[in-house]
Amino acid sequence: MTVKSLFATGVLTASLMAGFVPDASALDYRKADVAQLQGLDKITARISTFDVPVGQSITFGSLTIKVDACYRTPPEERPESAGFLEITDHRSEDKTDVEVFDGWMFASTPGLSALEHPVYDVWVKECLDASDEAPSGNDAMPPENNG
Repeated sequence: MTVKSLFATGVLTASLMAGFVPDASALDYRKADVAQLQGLDKITARISTFDVPVGQSITFGSLTIKVDACYRTPPEERPESAGFLEITDHRSEDKTDVEVFDGWMFASTPGLSALEHPVYDVWVKECLDASDEAPSGNDAMPPENNG
């Protein structure tokens, strides 16, 4: 083979490969207003689901969980939600507050960045917009009657 044909083969192969390689760009994350979290009390084996608005905190057992950010992908992309959480444990034996987690949690891979606590597990279930939340109470009208 000549140098010219090797070059042509290389260019052809590279152009074909470029057409078959999936787009390696990052996911298109969009801000969400509310983080839906789940918590497990390992002692009682109870799972709790709670919605926390971004910038606010919630108490779960001896933990205080603050949601600093929550992002999700649009519906046309692979589903993913990510939340930045600060979790503090209020220890009663020595009356101190200990930061036990500070970082990103991903809904699709909860074990990637997880809270390590002897009594509680907490993970991000989903990031929601305020409009995504279901109406509360029985006085909400069915969608077909809203006018």
